[in-house]
Amino acid sequence: MTRSGRNVYIYKPDPTLERNFKGHKDAVTSVDFSSNMKQIATSSTDCIVMIWNMKPQRRAYRFDGHEDSVTSIQFSPSGHLVASCSKDKTVRLWVPNMKAQSTVFKAHTATVRSVNFSGDGQALVTASDDKTVKVWAVHRQKFLFSLNQHINWVRCARFSPDSRLIISSSDDKTIKLWDKNSRECIHSFYEHAGYANHVDFHPSGTCIAAASTDNSVKVWDIRSLKMLQHYQVHSGVVNSLSFHPSGNFLLTASNDSTTKILDLVEGKLLFTLHGHQGPVNCVAFSRTGEYFSSGGSDEQVMVWKSNFDESGDTAKVQRSNAPTHQTSEPAQTAAKIGRGHSGAKHPNTHKSSSTSSTSINVKSHGTAQQSLQVPHTLEGTAAPGLTNTLQHIMGQLDILTQTVSYLEQRLTLTEDKLKECLQNQGASHAQTFPDETSWTPVAPY
Repeated sequence: MTRSGRNVYIYKPDPTLERNFKGHKDAVTSVDFSSNMKQIATSSTDCIVMIWNMKPQRRAYRFDGHEDSVTSIQFSPSGHLVASCSKDKTVRLWVPNMKAQSTVFKAHTATVRSVNFSGDGQALVTASDDKTVKVWAVHRQKFLFSLNQHINWVRCARFSPDSRLIISSSDDKTIKLWDKNSRECIHSFYEHAGYANHVDFHPSGTCIAAASTDNSVKVWDIRSLKMLQHYQVHSGVVNSLSFHPSGNFLLTASNDSTTKILDLVEGKLLFTLHGHQGPVNCVAFSRTGEYFSSGGSDEQVMVWKSNFDESGDTAKVQRSNAPTHQTSEPAQTAAKIGRGHSGAKHPNTHKSSSTSSTSINVKSHGTAQQSLQVPHTLEGTAAPGLTNTLQHIMGQLDILTQTVSYLEQRLTLTEDKLKECLQNQGASHAQTFPDETSWTPVAPY
């Protein structure tokens, strides 16, 4: 607000689509930028790791070491290594060049869901369907220890910025905060309506955010152990999120085919981006925050320019006598998160842009969250009670679908083992004088 009593609104330019990569043959599951912004790594259910070069004239690298869907990928802080994990129960470390050299880590006994480097690049943390979180030494290529208190599949695990803490989320509807040195669980945050697909630390290390199957995004303070913000802006399961390096913005991806940008300082939805045809599975800001990327079930990888000019040099400033939508509580939240309050940002225009043949729509929003516990106004028109009921049903159906899929995989393995056993038995009976030493043992299932 100015001295004359008039409110100042700072309009930020809309994000713009810069690049669109196509090369995967199935859904893109994870995306990450190298520290120097020269490369982007992606993983997919097509079992492939791709390293894309930001310069158009340079070719992409295709790594095919995994034997099943690749679920997560990340560059090391230096950019010299890429870590990936897979449903084949392994973790791999790649050198991102034409030689495609890799080292395999084996310790998990089920699908590995996520992989994350520590801030110094010396350690890896992984999360798995074997209900464990495991920590590895990168350069010694050695498994160090497990964190074992989850009672269901672990979806995600992340180091804090100082690498002293680990956060993990599980299908057991808990988000656990761990002390890396003592290996003890410090606190458990409980999700009642669904479970968190993805969790991450705020750049300040004082807060965490969770992307949930109940279509919500929540922000907790790990010092007070209280929820700071709750966003109900998606109409589908939220799959992934990424903090802007400044800590002022949060990027989210959802099954509702949208990517959204939340303003954490104002406590409101800032932009909605429509570009993918189908669920958006992953998002990531670059190390500087100048760019962000998204990957979807449509096999596409999109790279966007953020256009967040923190200095305000390119921002248009307009004055109005209308009252601001901001309340005092978002400002208090910003202080707790560890960032200053920078004034209201209220883009109210609707703009669209396109690149190549991909239809892109960017929608700006300008309604602030009224309190830390009250979500944004839902973009749908359904009654709140009916919406909550449907969300709960969808969450239960998602769990049921995953369970059935898992049982089908187990049944297929059992059938294969039985077929192998019968074949071996038939071969042994066909011999005139069976020799027991020639029988092929069948591993117990």
